[in-house]
Amino acid sequence: MTSMGNLPPADSFKATWDFLEQGLDQIMNRLEEGLDFTRYTVLYSAVHNYCARGSPTSSHGVPDPLSNPHSRRAAQLIGGDLYTSLSQYLEVHLQKIKTESERYMDEALLQYYTKQWERYTTAARVVNNIFMYINRYWVRRQIDEDRKSDVYDVFTLALVSWKKNMFEYVHHNVIGAVLKLIQRQRSGETIENGLIKSIVDSFVSLGLDSSDSTKSNLDVYREYFETPFVQATEVYYKTESEKFISENSVPDYMKKAEARLLEEETRVSLYLHESTNKTLVPTCERVLVKNNSEVMWEGFKSLLALDKQDDLRRMYSLLARIPDGLDPLRKSFEAHVKKAGLSAIERIAQQEGEVVDPKTYVDALLDTHRKYNDLVQNAFSGEAGFVASLDKACGEFVNRNQICKTSSSKSPELLARFCDSLLKKSAKNPEENELEDVLNSIMTVFKYVEDKDVFQKFYTKSLAKRLVNGTSASDDAEGSMITKLKEACGFEYTSKLQRMLTDMSLSKELNDHFKELVQQSSQTTSSNVDFTILVLGAGSWPLSAPSTDFNIPEDLVKVYDRFQKFYQNKHSGRKLNWLFQLSKAELKTSYLKASKAGYAFQVSAYQMGILLQYNTATSYTYQDLQKSTALTPEALHPALSILVKAKVLLLSDGEKVGDDGSRYSLNFDFKSKKVRINLNMQMRTEQKVEADETHKTIEEDRKYLIQAAIVRIMKTRKVMKHSALIDEVLTQLQSRFKPRIPDIKKCIDILLEKEFIERVEGQKDMYSYVA
Repeated sequence: MTSMGNLPPADSFKATWDFLEQGLDQIMNRLEEGLDFTRYTVLYSAVHNYCARGSPTSSHGVPDPLSNPHSRRAAQLIGGDLYTSLSQYLEVHLQKIKTESERYMDEALLQYYTKQWERYTTAARVVNNIFMYINRYWVRRQIDEDRKSDVYDVFTLALVSWKKNMFEYVHHNVIGAVLKLIQRQRSGETIENGLIKSIVDSFVSLGLDSSDSTKSNLDVYREYFETPFVQATEVYYKTESEKFISENSVPDYMKKAEARLLEEETRVSLYLHESTNKTLVPTCERVLVKNNSEVMWEGFKSLLALDKQDDLRRMYSLLARIPDGLDPLRKSFEAHVKKAGLSAIERIAQQEGEVVDPKTYVDALLDTHRKYNDLVQNAFSGEAGFVASLDKACGEFVNRNQICKTSSSKSPELLARFCDSLLKKSAKNPEENELEDVLNSIMTVFKYVEDKDVFQKFYTKSLAKRLVNGTSASDDAEGSMITKLKEACGFEYTSKLQRMLTDMSLSKELNDHFKELVQQSSQTTSSNVDFTILVLGAGSWPLSAPSTDFNIPEDLVKVYDRFQKFYQNKHSGRKLNWLFQLSKAELKTSYLKASKAGYAFQVSAYQMGILLQYNTATSYTYQDLQKSTALTPEALHPALSILVKAKVLLLSDGEKVGDDGSRYSLNFDFKSKKVRINLNMQMRTEQKVEADETHKTIEEDRKYLIQAAIVRIMKTRKVMKHSALIDEVLTQLQSRFKPRIPDIKKCIDILLEKEFIERVEGQKDMYSYVA
């Protein structure tokens, strides 16, 4: 190691600076030749000895300028002349680099600039370490005590000097060269990305915080590079997009715009500062997307009509980038889906006429929803606005289509009938897994149905029939559907449905107990009768009392009386109301010539009452049968019609069912390919009457629901304006059905008459609750 004698005298500034200047020349101009540790140590010691002379020595033998106030003041003063000389040296050095740079242009200038910047900053770090003693004491005190804004640590001084003596003279040419290089890249040429990144990094490094030399900012980068770069980008893409879109289709333009946006986002990650993304991308979005949004909006309908999912996805992703860019698409999409749904139903109405098959109808609704729901999920990323547009459109064509013109409640009625066909035993029943999927799809349509009370009525009636007639395909499927309805509409909506299933379980237990009792009893009820009964709660089941009297056939009287006594003993105080119109039986024949084994007739209770008369005679008049069964013509006529149509009974030539004096004879020549013959069929006229009655009960129920809602609201609010009351009633009942305003007004009038509410004196449109 070189001895301290090789160092310049510590008290001579000229000798010290001459010595340091030689070292600076080597560092700044020939650093690549190498600076050995010995030379580095000697230079550091020269700075240290000059600045620390006269200071007391610490316990380690090193001068300590902080040991007393006098030495602190001395150390503060010593070092300024070296700092000033270094600053002047750097200025002269940079003048030479600047002069040399004038020989270069464009990419050659960039190559020269980055090479000199890298060499200069590398050297500046070495110089900073050599002058560390000045940084630690003289510079720190200048900043802390005198708060001088033009004093920095040595490395920062080097950067400030570069900015002042080099950058400010050449930045115009450098920026211009960078922008030309980027434009060449945008035009498809391959350029050296690293070159631009080096330039950018140098601009970032020059962002110095004048109040704190240890901190930096992006002021230089933003002012000298980012701003002109973004402006040039805007001009470039404005020109390109206007030309391209005038010569190409909308889908082709969108591909171009998408590629350009990706390119600019990639450019930031390649060689720009990450903060530029916040300025560059919105600018590109404005030029490439917003400025051409109207053209894209106009092309949306044709893309929808042609089902161009890739192009729609691209349009969505582009317009989603700009404020309100998707609004026109959502409106157009809603109108398109509504039109598609209405057209699908219109085609069905034209094909099927007045009587529409529930499955065909529901499938048409589902197909439309499925198609456009897939589009929303795939092309529009399931975006909430498009989901809302789809829901609104589906709500329109589900509730207000051509088939609904005859009745606004047609959709929920047909949906309930479709459910019935699915859940009823049939050779066409889907497999269990498939059935669950179909039930889920039914709930999709159910979500859009406004008159959910209509669905509830028809579904409850069809469920009752399935349970009573034992035609449910699966108990699990019935339970699953009720669970889905409960999740959609709440416990109250399905409470009666759930109770119906419970009643069926209780009835099975009751039957088992009764049969055990019969078997244990020594009395014989009837050797020819297998008796099963359902006991159902009147409050839960949509079952009405019979509309006709009925004489129970002698064959059944004993078992009928026996069950009556059994039930009364088990549940005293309860009353059984027998619903013979819903009862059915199976009768075995032993009179036919064509079949020794006989046939089994599946009949209604009323048909059973008619046929059992033929155990005592083979021919009866209409009046005879009416008298023996006690059935009204409205009940007797359809029961006889089916028996005559099936040729179980024969009419004389020219006679019609129900004619006075018409005679019905047992057909001993009856033949059938089937052994079990179902004669218990509902006639189409009966189905229509039943549907009409269901609609009437719905209207009655709605009146009570509206009145209950009004009373409930008024009880809470006490006083309310007419318009506010109507709005609140609509809000509370919309989950069940959409009340008509005139119906609400009628219900208000009824409650005024009943004195549940009254008008506020002196105010026509104000009501108050009567406690």
